[in-house]
Amino acid sequence: MKRSRFGARDRLSRDAAELQRLAIGLSESDCRLEDAFWETRLTRLTQTMIQNGAEEELNATLDRLYESHPRACDELAGVVEAQVESCILETRDKKNLDALLFAAPILAWSRYAIPAARIGESSLAALKVQLGAHMFSREARLALVDYFFGPDQLPRSYCDTRRLLETLCEQAMKEEDLRLDTQDLPETTRFLSDARYLVGVVVVPQGAPIFRWNEVDGNRAASLAAWEKQGSPNLAPLLTGCAYQPLSVGAYHAACRHADRAARAYAVKASVAFLQTTLGLMPEEIRAVIAPCYDQRLEEYRIGFAPRDHDNQVYHGVSWALLGEEDEHSDIPAQIDAVLRDCDIKNIVSLDHRMPMEFCDDCGAPLYPTADGELVHAEMPEQADAMPTTLH
Repeated sequence: MKRSRFGARDRLSRDAAELQRLAIGLSESDCRLEDAFWETRLTRLTQTMIQNGAEEELNATLDRLYESHPRACDELAGVVEAQVESCILETRDKKNLDALLFAAPILAWSRYAIPAARIGESSLAALKVQLGAHMFSREARLALVDYFFGPDQLPRSYCDTRRLLETLCEQAMKEEDLRLDTQDLPETTRFLSDARYLVGVVVVPQGAPIFRWNEVDGNRAASLAAWEKQGSPNLAPLLTGCAYQPLSVGAYHAACRHADRAARAYAVKASVAFLQTTLGLMPEEIRAVIAPCYDQRLEEYRIGFAPRDHDNQVYHGVSWALLGEEDEHSDIPAQIDAVLRDCDIKNIVSLDHRMPMEFCDDCGAPLYPTADGELVHAEMPEQADAMPTTLH
């Protein structure tokens, strides 16, 4: 996934230096013909490096470009992502197929652990039917992974992502789903609010529509509405004890980025709902305190929730991370304010002084702002049921 990258200073290898040169050339191109010239060469070199497992060199180049040529960094990241999440397959009768690795994110919150587990055969078959009917074109064939991924369980590198694509393509050609070996998957961290992912590959005849909204009579909003309505009953067995919201399916990296962005507002709404259902605190009784937190630069905003007459306490907290090109000049506080007001919270304090990225020395949890302008540990009252005090 395209992420903010920070400073590798080591000398670049020959391939990495050439990758940098090509990416800068593409970013400075003035016409589509020149675009094609640079992109062809950039794609060829990127493909070779991925096949050779040159993960460190790819990341070193992206790091260097992030600092010196941000636009070239985006161009290179786009090419790398395309190489690891899509490919062309050839059938036995020599026909070409387009294959795309996709993700279907679902946002969820619960007072209990949000499941991340293997998906049973009947549930997997039902989900494939609903995805095929509402999110993908009529000509699409799907192969799904039989696992409901947490964010920390998704492929960790470009090369790992490419290997998953290739394995899924093999299964798609056999019209089978992928039974994942989960032995080495890490455990998911327990958060009140988090994302889960269905992952698979879609295969279509080369040049044919991939998604339902690519077809003449398709519409993205209508597809999402149908997926939410028809797919939700099939997601319910995977999310016992959870409230959840399916998001639109998309190409793997883009869908994950979209989920990262959508999860921030969802976490705020989940926090308000949690305080209401657990403590009986109505929105008009809650105070939300927003504070910018810095390391070397602005990294995130933290939001502390407490009853409006508790100036030096935080019952619960949310971290709203900056993503992509967002920085201290982005109007993030206004976005947070709008989400809070949409939750009917009117008592909002927005602190304008820089606060450090402080964490609890004992448990590592973020510290959240009080109305007094201090960072403190989020602590639920003793009568509340024990559960996580941090929202993802």
